[in-house]
Amino acid sequence: MKIKQILAITLTALAACSTPKTEQLGQPWTEGAFETRAYRNVFAEMGYTQEEIDAKVQSVFDETFSAQNKVYVEPDDSTAYICDIIHNDVRSEGMSYGMMIAVQFDRKDMFDRLWRWSKKYMQHQEEPRKGYFAWCCKTDGSQIDPGSASDGELYFVTSLIFASNRWGNGTGIDYLAEAQHILNCSMEKDGTDGVMPLINKEHKMITFVPDRFGYGFTDPSYHIPAFYEVWARWADDGRTEFWQECADVSRQFLHKATHPVTGLTPDYSHFDGSLMNRNRRGMIGDAFRFDSWRVPMNIALDYSWACADREWQQEYGNRIQDFLYSQGIDTFVNQYNVDGTQLADSLQMGKPSHAPGLVSTAAAVSLVCTHAKSREFAQRLWDYRPTPGFNYYYDGLLRLFAFMHLSGRYRIIFPNE
Repeated sequence: MKIKQILAITLTALAACSTPKTEQLGQPWTEGAFETRAYRNVFAEMGYTQEEIDAKVQSVFDETFSAQNKVYVEPDDSTAYICDIIHNDVRSEGMSYGMMIAVQFDRKDMFDRLWRWSKKYMQHQEEPRKGYFAWCCKTDGSQIDPGSASDGELYFVTSLIFASNRWGNGTGIDYLAEAQHILNCSMEKDGTDGVMPLINKEHKMITFVPDRFGYGFTDPSYHIPAFYEVWARWADDGRTEFWQECADVSRQFLHKATHPVTGLTPDYSHFDGSLMNRNRRGMIGDAFRFDSWRVPMNIALDYSWACADREWQQEYGNRIQDFLYSQGIDTFVNQYNVDGTQLADSLQMGKPSHAPGLVSTAAAVSLVCTHAKSREFAQRLWDYRPTPGFNYYYDGLLRLFAFMHLSGRYRIIFPNE
């Protein structure tokens, strides 16, 4: 071999070694965990050891639920609640998130405590709301609003099915029976006293709120198609085909609800994905903000578990990261019109900021992206350190979910695992 050839090969090898880790990572997987039971570990692809990754994920879990941060509270010997520390209340969203995290980390003690509190204080035991959960309670358990927010039920059911698969139903709580109770009560609602099913039966989509008002539209951040696939496999409630159809419809809805240039979604939308024009009962739902942050993370979950909409989801991930990157990877803010323009001052909810919750979910969608810049988003999540005033409730829970996604720790729990 000639000297010039040897030199060229050597220089190429040196250049590869000096290329940032973010330029050398793999592409999204082409099969989902329902088939493979395997999970991509983006942090390992970035060069971190499994020991470093395990320690990092555990530290984020411990940080989120430490007594000091007052998110996870055990008020007695048998229950616990997740506190929205900004508002000093308890929400079905947070309780169901906490249960999903607990079952993922194999924390039966924590899961059972959260479920007991939810059932005792939040779940309605009599008609017309029987089976549903009050979306907001005081920390003493008294209900602030008896109405339900549909995403709470979505997570309650899925986490209970996973608990049944992981721990069985003979240890004091029949997890599967509790999940079936929620589903059966929900889908049997007929509008009496204004209470409606969790899923709009005509559109086969999750409702914003299961009452006459909220039954007529949806929230894109409530759409997690793979959860319906979990229900179709293991809820054993006689609705297998219906749940599978809901998963397919939900994926198609997300195509319509995301902006074709920015990838941003509104907080609320009609069932055809169109905007609601900001005038329904004074609700301002046309903007991308707090609810909407969850959409990238949810699409990453559906890709990881089902991979049933691979081409579109990869394009979506690239699109939304491209938009946020164009705003500055360290400066993009938490509120936009869906076309990417800034909200008018009168429509902003608080001062726009570079919110850690959105930093987290923008990183989580790296699971589906094909461009190199996605690893920069993942690196920002890894490097982020909470500062005083960090909201360990919403931002913190989204941060933990993102670490679970990117480390391969957010998994389908099959029976007897």
